[in-house]
Amino acid sequence: MANTPGTATGGGISPGSRTLNDFKNRISGGGARPNLFECEISFPTGINLTASDDGISLAEKTRFLVKAASLPGSTINVIDIPFRGRNLKIAGDRTFDPWTITVINDVDFNIRNAFEKWMNYMNKHEDNSGELNPVNYQRDMKVYQLGKAGIAGDMSTNGNMQVLKAYKFYGMFPTSISAIDLSYDQADTIEEFTVDLQVQWWDALDSTGKTILGTAGNEDFTSNSTSAEAGISFG
Repeated sequence: MANTPGTATGGGISPGSRTLNDFKNRISGGGARPNLFECEISFPTGINLTASDDGISLAEKTRFLVKAASLPGSTINVIDIPFRGRNLKIAGDRTFDPWTITVINDVDFNIRNAFEKWMNYMNKHEDNSGELNPVNYQRDMKVYQLGKAGIAGDMSTNGNMQVLKAYKFYGMFPTSISAIDLSYDQADTIEEFTVDLQVQWWDALDSTGKTILGTAGNEDFTSNSTSAEAGISFG
């Protein structure tokens, strides 16, 4: 029997019958917002941070001054195997692109100084010496996708902003710090710079802090004290 025009096969709803109200009901929570995020940056202990920019206060400052980042993409390369004029495509090896952050530069230059010290720690400016042990110069970092806090009956927020999803990056280290352009022509502007960080691999976490990939031994990051102190909570 021929299908009736305007109806879908398999008992589904006709593609032409969707309404704006249907669309609204399927955008959970109004959609994730790209400006609701926070980054957790850590630095090696061996870069000799001064008392004014110690690792704890510097990590706290980056939560506010990292103004742009990204949730990572996922790439698996393809192996082409020729066969009689065609190529059979099979899954190859996974690659992880560098993670780039944009930092607001305040007048103490502490964050930029720390990244410059970090890169010098790996390869010194005056010669080709540097730290060789990856355990000493690589660090793990996180980026949190946040959601808006709910509104209680008295029209006040009923808690901290919820973590919708998070990514943990393993074995990161900087390989590029961008220049900061100076010019008499620039007015009403605060300096910014970008940092490219290499990534060994990353894990994706759900809103409870559990991995969704079945990797890293199903690590639970809900007990991370720095996240709790910063007002970030899973669940």
